[in-house]
Amino acid sequence: MILAKVVGTVVTTISHPHYKGRRLLVVCPLVMEGESQEEDFLALDNTHAGIGDTVLINREGNGARQALKNPDAAVISV
Repeated sequence: MILAKVVGTVVTTISHPHYKGRRLLVVCPLVMEGESQEEDFLALDNTHAGIGDTVLINREGNGARQALKNPDAAVISV
């Protein structure tokens, strides 16, 4: 799990069925000092986070699928 800051959202017209009813967030990983340590990535929103919020991201496929309670979900980060 990593700490990240939400920096944006993604709007799609067509998406995978596992994403239905969920938002995709653009998140920026943080280090302890609050500075970015790597490039932004996408994560599936499971908590109604908004831009500027600091969130805890599970960036491992099996754990992310367990968080969604869907063993077949096409997701890596929640």
